[in-house]
Amino acid sequence: MADSLRRLVGAESGRVLQEKLESWYRDYEINSCDQNLNRCCEIIELNSEIQGQLFTILNETSQEGGHYAGVETIKTRLLPWLGTCFSCATSGRLFETNLSLARDSIEKERQLRELASNQTLQLQELQEELTSTRLQLDHVQQDLAKTQLALEDTKTKSATTLLAAEDEIVQLKAAFARSRSPFPRHSENKSPSPLPLRSCSPGRARRTNASRRACLVARFGDIYAQERLDAETLLRTYVSDMEMVQRIIYIAAVESFHAAKMAYRQFKIRVRETLSLGHSGPESLEDTVLDYVVRHEDLYDVQASVNEVIRSMNISPKISFPPEIDFIVISTLIRELCRVAFSMQTLIPPLDIAFGTDGELFSETKYHRSSDSDFTAALVAYHVWPALMENDVVIMKGEAVTKRGALWSHRSRSRSRSRSTSPLLSHHLSRSRSPSPLRSGSPRR
Repeated sequence: MADSLRRLVGAESGRVLQEKLESWYRDYEINSCDQNLNRCCEIIELNSEIQGQLFTILNETSQEGGHYAGVETIKTRLLPWLGTCFSCATSGRLFETNLSLARDSIEKERQLRELASNQTLQLQELQEELTSTRLQLDHVQQDLAKTQLALEDTKTKSATTLLAAEDEIVQLKAAFARSRSPFPRHSENKSPSPLPLRSCSPGRARRTNASRRACLVARFGDIYAQERLDAETLLRTYVSDMEMVQRIIYIAAVESFHAAKMAYRQFKIRVRETLSLGHSGPESLEDTVLDYVVRHEDLYDVQASVNEVIRSMNISPKISFPPEIDFIVISTLIRELCRVAFSMQTLIPPLDIAFGTDGELFSETKYHRSSDSDFTAALVAYHVWPALMENDVVIMKGEAVTKRGALWSHRSRSRSRSRSTSPLLSHHLSRSRSPSPLRSGSPRR
């Protein structure tokens, strides 16, 4: 040990270390960064050499004392110092690493929060824009429907005024002819002069019956293929239940035919009363009335029928609709059905739709099954579109949905609504299913 200590003292390493430190301190401000780093590395290397020699002397000194000499000193001074040095170095690195990771994590969380917040705001803005667009679309559709109704009202009023004027002219001409007649009083019982008609082709309605029938049947098929689907798409924006949507459209078709038939009867009565005042000629009064109705179908007050259909649908126990929306949204479909149904009454024989009830036995000759039907079921759950009939012969098949247990489901629904025995419903069913006098006769096979 004495030799090692002597060499350490003789080498004057401590003095050299001190001189290097003083020299570095004096030149630190004028040195470059690389020069200062080199000086620091030299001092570290020199200090490592000194520490290496000191640990050698420590080892030799501990050996001189035997196995147990110096243990207490090593335990109380060297080991705590070594532990402090290593723990400080390790803790420092761990702290720096943890701090760096924590900062990265915080930054990432902040970025994620900002991104989520931005996405949430964008989603809310899109939802608000979508809601606003839907409301605007609803308002536009309602305004469009109101405008169409106003146009129809104007047209109807003009047509009604024209018909009234024609009636007044006919009455004035008849009165004038009676007042100018040179015959005695008993001759006044003779028929007045004939009503001047716009067309000089008597019997035109019968001659064009086949062509008009073909056009009306084709138009009924077009309504099924186009207007019905348009109305179905429109209703789906308000009613999520597809069955209820199809029920609404079917009830609209049934009520449209009923309202159009009632309007046709009233219109025909008015025309007959007017033309009977001055009718004469080879053509019968009924043919003359029919010709007049066919030529003047534009005088049909279709808007009154549309209003009647909507009123009937509002009290129907089989369908429901959101209270904030009216059935007027499908007025286009109702109007077209009323026009076709009215024109079909001018045919010989007239066309009508088949009577149908929920839970009835499915008829292959009257209906097609819907794609969502149970093809093994024998009962009709509900109808989608009515069949078109000429007397008892099917001209065009309708559409129905068949399901097992349809009759039980129909009865349960009727009991739950507690409106099946309502006087309004009984009146509604009786009036909508009454047979037309023009359709009486023996059934066809």
